[in-house]
Amino acid sequence: MDGIGRPVEEGREYEVTIDAKGAKGDGIAHVEGFVIFIPNVDVGEKIKVKITMVKRTFAIGERV
Repeated sequence: MDGIGRPVEEGREYEVTIDAKGAKGDGIAHVEGFVIFIPNVDVGEKIKVKITMVKRTFAIGERV
């Protein structure tokens, strides 16, 4: 946790499973319930993602 209740940090890498697609087509994964949007992935993929931006209620990442 980053001290503000977010379990991910910008610049770090995490192993995730894409469990849904967002309205704009991005994949959605979760780390400890926290939402991460990742472009160009498919539901069911297990990938390593690097967090590029962390907002209050979600993060954005890219496939490594």
